[in-house]
Amino acid sequence: MNKAAIVEKVHEVLGTTKVEAEKVVDAVFDSIIKSLTSGEEVSVAGFGIFEAKTRAARTARNPRTGEAIKVPAMKTPKFRAAKALKEAVK
Repeated sequence: MNKAAIVEKVHEVLGTTKVEAEKVVDAVFDSIIKSLTSGEEVSVAGFGIFEAKTRAARTARNPRTGEAIKVPAMKTPKFRAAKALKEAVK
């Protein structure tokens, strides 16, 4: 399922235009991104938790040359599925 399919489902449920459904989907994604950017976690009951985790700086190797490369510390998004979602997927 991709973003267009999600927009289609929202359109069917709400009975609005596809443009309005796309605005709703974009608003949800934008709010999740803004929350993660500001360091907050987003918890959706029965679905899961989105959070930004910090990866420590490390040394990696270029597979072609074997040269050591320093990878700086960075934040990456992480998702933890809720128990209800895990049970539904089984």
